[in-house]
Amino acid sequence: MINKDAILASAKKTIYSESESIGKLAQFLDDGFAEAVQSIYNCRGRFVVTGIGKSALIAQKIVASLNSTGTPSLFLHAAEAIHGDLGMVQPGDVVMCISKSGNSPEIKVLAPLLKRVGNLLIGMTASKTSFLAKQSDFVLHAYVDHEADPNNLAPTNSTTAQLVLGDALAVCLIEMRGFRSEDFAKYHPGGALGKKLLLRVGDMLDGTHKPVVSPDCSIKKAIVEISEKRLGVTAVIENEKVVGIITDGDIRRMLNNHDNIAGLTARDIMTHNPKMIKSSDMAIDALHTLENFSITQLVVADEGEYKGILHLHDILKEGIV
Repeated sequence: MINKDAILASAKKTIYSESESIGKLAQFLDDGFAEAVQSIYNCRGRFVVTGIGKSALIAQKIVASLNSTGTPSLFLHAAEAIHGDLGMVQPGDVVMCISKSGNSPEIKVLAPLLKRVGNLLIGMTASKTSFLAKQSDFVLHAYVDHEADPNNLAPTNSTTAQLVLGDALAVCLIEMRGFRSEDFAKYHPGGALGKKLLLRVGDMLDGTHKPVVSPDCSIKKAIVEISEKRLGVTAVIENEKVVGIITDGDIRRMLNNHDNIAGLTARDIMTHNPKMIKSSDMAIDALHTLENFSITQLVVADEGEYKGILHLHDILKEGIV
């Protein structure tokens, strides 16, 4: 049985081996890489990425990265392509084939078919003398000296090299398109970044829990309103305008300061000029306001019209931190 030290040594050896291989990739970049990026950028169709085996898995990741950063892309499995799925490729598409050897049977069948249709072909391969390299208009040289496994067989360093070249393509295209964080958010509306950049205060308001009392209402009624709406606060409205709020803290301070509360009204204990925000404001801005003033609720009002209460928990529930 291999002990823990041997396991850790093996893991470190793998990481160092892959990092060394990646470090050498930069020296293989040439004008062909730059021209390949320009052809993808100028493509009026889709960017189709294909491969076989482990290279196909890398192709799927590259496609996912490009789609999420503004480059319309499509994955095509090389084996399925030569058995009917080649119809997915249209004449205006740019195609990239990924193959370590560049000589796999599927690639040897597929590459000439793509050239016959007239598609511009980018080859990502470890061998610049391979069949794929010779068929390609541009070659991305994903060369590695060896794999990380002891038998030099399992795709490790080679697939990592392919992945890194794919990331390099994606980043170049991001910069060429001037792709911003706001654009990224549009493609990731369900993610944390998307919510930070897209979610507005009004999107989180619950209209069914809208605590409100008048300035002259009794303290008992104010406490009941706070309790029933379960937001720890109620707005105080006069002439359809927000004139204050009563929080749990206001109730506690009142109890500490008054032995007899029978004659008190909401006006007597409310906090005047509460922090307010518009329903059209961004949720992330609401979070910053809550943090800056060390409070947990904000009154939401549009042009003085009371819309509801935004609680810190509403923002945290959306994963905005």
